[in-house]
Amino acid sequence: MVFVTGGSGLMGSFLIPALVAQGYVVRALYRQQVPAIQHADKVEWIEGDLRDTTLLRTALAGVTHVFHCAGLVSYAPQDAAKLQQTNAEGTAAVVDACLEQSSDIRLCHVSSVAALGGPAAAKLDIRGANIVVDETAKWDLGAGHNAYATSKYFGELEVWRGISEGLSAVIVNPSVVLGPADWQRSSTRLFRYAHQEHAFYTPGCLNYVDVRDVVEAMLRLTFQSEVAGERFILSGGAVPLRDFLIQAAECFGKKPPTVAVPTWAAETIWRLEHVRSVLTGARPLITKDTARAGRRSVIYSAAKVEAATGLQFRPLAETVQWCCAGLTSANQPSPGVVIAS
Repeated sequence: MVFVTGGSGLMGSFLIPALVAQGYVVRALYRQQVPAIQHADKVEWIEGDLRDTTLLRTALAGVTHVFHCAGLVSYAPQDAAKLQQTNAEGTAAVVDACLEQSSDIRLCHVSSVAALGGPAAAKLDIRGANIVVDETAKWDLGAGHNAYATSKYFGELEVWRGISEGLSAVIVNPSVVLGPADWQRSSTRLFRYAHQEHAFYTPGCLNYVDVRDVVEAMLRLTFQSEVAGERFILSGGAVPLRDFLIQAAECFGKKPPTVAVPTWAAETIWRLEHVRSVLTGARPLITKDTARAGRRSVIYSAAKVEAATGLQFRPLAETVQWCCAGLTSANQPSPGVVIAS
């Protein structure tokens, strides 16, 4: 049996149908409500919290493989504690449950490129034009990291701890995962921004990966490979954010953004938004981290996973077409503002 956390999230909603289609018996953890996904009726659903150790022990009974997909993505200052609870403490609970249940359990942990340390841990490519980050990047404890990146880093540390205690585990570090999902959540908000014909965009670079490629990489690394105690970057490529928004807008038949937000304006806006959020309790529309995201041209290298699995990542145009078609057939997005991912 296979156990999946984050069954109602973007990753889980595509991983679970793939597992069922391949004949695996699946048990999945969810919060609030069972997702309306393909093969949902063939899944044993368990409602609960990641940090419920008793629940996790019960959920892992008879399980041979665990896909830990649950996680929180947020750059809002109000979510700092929740990020630590979900991404670090939740992962610790999953690792402990795996170690207690059976020495035969194999874990695939979904981390993030944010846990790699960013530009400070990178190197220039041979042309000197881009900063390249690979799996050898080291986390700089003295650098200023946002709460999301820190929580994912500490979550990864828990998996490394489990590995040192004998757990068979592999870690994947996706860049921005693209897929047709809830307009209001995660990377799908980038498509919402393009759909709503906003005029402004922030200069910067977007590293992306198709959710279907993430799922395929996880399946190959977990079931078709004996590799353990290693991490793999999953990224299909990198493009200027404006190029992505143009492709998405044109796919929707909408007008793309044309006005770049200068650095000084972005710096002013996030400070004003911070004050507004403190005074009203509302989440800021733009934070310091989103305002500064992608200013340096960083590329995350997926050469390691390509060599290990033979995986070929889908081109961005194919992913954008697929996402737009899926999102168009769903409900239209409600008004909102997203300046950067």
